[in-house]
Amino acid sequence: MSALYRMSLKESRDLIRAGDIRAEELTAACLSRMDETEGTIGALLVRRDAEALEEARALDLARAEGRMPSVEEAPLWGVPVTVKDALTLKGVPCTAGSRILEHFMPPYDAFAVERLRSAGAIILAKTNMDEFAMGSTTEHSAWHPSRNPWDAERVPGGSSGGSAASVAACQCAGALGTDTGGSIRQPASLCGCVGLKPTYGRVSRYGLLAYASSFDQIGPMTRSVEDAALMLGVIAGYDKRDSTCLDAPVPDYTAALNDTHLKGVKLGLPREFFGHEALCPGVKKACEEAMSLARSLGAELVEVSLPHTEYSVAAYYVMAAAEAGSNLARYDGVRYGHRAENPASLEDLYVRSRTEGFGEEVQRRILVGAYVLSSGYYDAYYRKAAQVRRLIRRDYDEALTQCDALLAPVSPVTAWKLGEVHDPLQMYFMDIFTLSLNLAGLPGLALPVGLSEGLPVGMQLMGRALDEALLLRIGKALADALGTEGQAAPLL
Repeated sequence: MSALYRMSLKESRDLIRAGDIRAEELTAACLSRMDETEGTIGALLVRRDAEALEEARALDLARAEGRMPSVEEAPLWGVPVTVKDALTLKGVPCTAGSRILEHFMPPYDAFAVERLRSAGAIILAKTNMDEFAMGSTTEHSAWHPSRNPWDAERVPGGSSGGSAASVAACQCAGALGTDTGGSIRQPASLCGCVGLKPTYGRVSRYGLLAYASSFDQIGPMTRSVEDAALMLGVIAGYDKRDSTCLDAPVPDYTAALNDTHLKGVKLGLPREFFGHEALCPGVKKACEEAMSLARSLGAELVEVSLPHTEYSVAAYYVMAAAEAGSNLARYDGVRYGHRAENPASLEDLYVRSRTEGFGEEVQRRILVGAYVLSSGYYDAYYRKAAQVRRLIRRDYDEALTQCDALLAPVSPVTAWKLGEVHDPLQMYFMDIFTLSLNLAGLPGLALPVGLSEGLPVGMQLMGRALDEALLLRIGKALADALGTEGQAAPLL
């Protein structure tokens, strides 16, 4: 049983379907793995041990009685997964990493959770996150920081750091995260796993506690590209409950993954990324080795330009803060969420409830959002940021006419030590390579490409809208050649 938790999502699924292992056996192995590792990495907020084992037994019984659906109907049958605490599970606490929702018990499942359950997945736990997804380290969780399985003194990234750490520590076969400005790709990169940000609207946001509604997107985090393709195929699709969800066919994302070459594929290298002063030598070296390997597999590498990249941090933090201020206005101590005791007035109720419930980083972004939307400043800040956003999307569209996909670093540095970065502005600029893709609403796949001083380095493939299948095919070919999928972290 001790080795079961290390298996890939697909391998686990296939062995369960074949009857070589039981779903309960695998679930118990992952729960035991949580017991071993959780005291070190702190990836989780809520566990469902008893419920998960009961669900696994039910799946085993269904198989024994001949009631197991086909692999097409239940592609994740018996597979243990974890879910970021920004997504609702009926009857399971959902806090978005914030004290303001400490006692919130959602009465419904998120769309992505519905899809996981329908596919036969077993949800083991809710994972830790930066409060309302506002952060890049998971240090801004109201409950506790999460730690990187490669080095417990370092951050796992954020805001989906708990999901990344859970996957990298083999607590589960896969996890769901959310990506508003890089929050799937960056922690996946820092923890040495695979993370996929789908096209905006590819996955319904129904049941996702919103940070910035025109940026947020749900996606998978796994230990292999193939597993990411399987999970995306489950959670992608139209949902009438989300007005921004795209009504587009969902392809078989695993269909083309057997291509081991990149002949005829043209990859663009954004000069603004590779020439950026923040890119550290170790990360650059690992990326250059991956680029050389891509060339040896038959890919053509061409230099392209994304000229408005330098404005992406400013544009993102203006627009995202504005949307956050609007979305978080509902948490006022009246309808649900934290309520201050014995308020002297309605205004006192509002002020104290929000001050007590929201952390420092969330308060900072709410204040910025209120400022940029206020009379006299809307045109100077928010409208200008929206115009820059359009230019950034145009940059990507133009670059992708010259190539099939873009290849670039995810983070300019490897995982840094907890507490090392104190200045909020310095933290914001850590996202320089991820934010622009969210502004453009396009898909991105992060995968590990090597190590720098013993810590994982990730690169991202970025493509046209709804072109996830191509990114996955290229990513699988690269990952197979690199041999970096499923690298064992030293703490394992």
